[in-house]
Amino acid sequence: MQQLVECVPNFSNGRNPAIYNQIAATIREVVGVKVLNVSADSDHNRTVITFVGAPDAVEEAAFRAIALAAQLINLDHHTGAHPRIGATDVCPFIPISGMTQTDCVQMAQRLGKRVGDELGITVYLYGAAAAQPNREKLAAIRKGEYELWKQEVATNPERKPDFGPATAQPWGATVIGVRPFLIAYNLYLNSDKVKIAEEIARAVRYLSGGLRNVQAKGFLVDGQAQVSMNLTDFQKTPIHRVQEMVRREAARYGLTITKAELIGLTPQKALFDAAKYYLQLDDMQDNQVLETQLYADPDKNPAPFAFLDATAAATAAPGGGSVAALAGALAAALTQMVAGLTMGRRKYAEVEDEAQTIAQEAHALRKQLTDAIEADAAAYAAVLAVFRDKGLSAEEKATAVESTTIKAAEVPGEVARLSLLVARLAQQIATNGNVNAVSDAAAAVFMARAAVQSAALNVKINAVSLQNRALAQTMVQNVELLEKEVAQIATAVAVTAAERGGF
Repeated sequence: MQQLVECVPNFSNGRNPAIYNQIAATIREVVGVKVLNVSADSDHNRTVITFVGAPDAVEEAAFRAIALAAQLINLDHHTGAHPRIGATDVCPFIPISGMTQTDCVQMAQRLGKRVGDELGITVYLYGAAAAQPNREKLAAIRKGEYELWKQEVATNPERKPDFGPATAQPWGATVIGVRPFLIAYNLYLNSDKVKIAEEIARAVRYLSGGLRNVQAKGFLVDGQAQVSMNLTDFQKTPIHRVQEMVRREAARYGLTITKAELIGLTPQKALFDAAKYYLQLDDMQDNQVLETQLYADPDKNPAPFAFLDATAAATAAPGGGSVAALAGALAAALTQMVAGLTMGRRKYAEVEDEAQTIAQEAHALRKQLTDAIEADAAAYAAVLAVFRDKGLSAEEKATAVESTTIKAAEVPGEVARLSLLVARLAQQIATNGNVNAVSDAAAAVFMARAAVQSAALNVKINAVSLQNRALAQTMVQNVELLEKEVAQIATAVAVTAAERGGF
């Protein structure tokens, strides 16, 4: 069974897309990790990023994100409705498949030690990873929030960290641990009286005598009273039971629920259970849902066609930049194939070492270009997020637009560079590799050329709107040099293919 771990770090910034999108991009750069969701809340001033992957990759991505957040987020200047103690406030691991809770505890311990030793960040362990019983609950560690913590960390023995220094820094402390799957679920009331939301939260949460596996707190968000909840075991305390209790408590004050909100992701089963409850479909099976049947058969929706469907959809991303990256990855795959067909054959013994090197380099380039498919879509999404953010001042928006647009140009610029490297390898194997696959090697060059040209176009389009004209000019000049060289390679390989192919 494939080992999969989920990580859901919470960062103390939900108002500056340039910051939280940069953190998300850092996570995406780790091979073997997939970012599933980025959920920013300006009132709470908090962003929750959900990602999954193999244990080692997830651990590395979490470390990089924590390191970057410490550079970008200053808790001395942070305000928000949600309690917090650090730039990366909490970083939990959740076992998904092929992993036990014990495995995740070991991950938390390794990450905590590395963060403390290498980054100098104060670290506390919580949940199943807690080294002390009184630190199992996150609220106990976060008591008094950052302001009280920075006063006490150096003097109060109860604040002694599990890893890292006992000194106050503007990035605060990070709480790392292991927990079951958690649903962050908020309910809004038709009132602006936060005191009522607090009373309802008190009635619902377990620590005050309410429902087990429910943590709750009242907030005022966008002028509405909000009951903010974490459901720590939705199978024992289902989401619809929580909903109904909040509804009854609100009715005591003459109020109703106006809307509900999910932060991050939720398991499909939680929604199925709620649907069964409200529709009274007690005997309904999950496989009676059409999509469940479709997705259960991987042949019904193979990955390449899923990407084609996503590209064809009437959405801005994935778009031309992602397609350019895919073209480059396909070119690398063809190059690797031809090198593989050359290796181990007596006729091509003289170029065995050369073919092996090409295969290895093409494989590495294919992985980088495959990762760039999602990176390009994410970079464009970051630009859109800035334009849609109404909470930024004109100056903040201009700065954020510039930084995200630079990133949106850098990603296709890297795709163009990598694709040119692929073209060089493809030309090399077309010249010296298995003659029976020379047309495939030539096709790799032509595909790489399409990738370079498409990616270069994306660079030029983004460069037009940059305020830093010197940087824009450099970007354009760089990709034009790449376009010129790949065109020369394509012309040369067409001749090679004709000569070796005998046509």
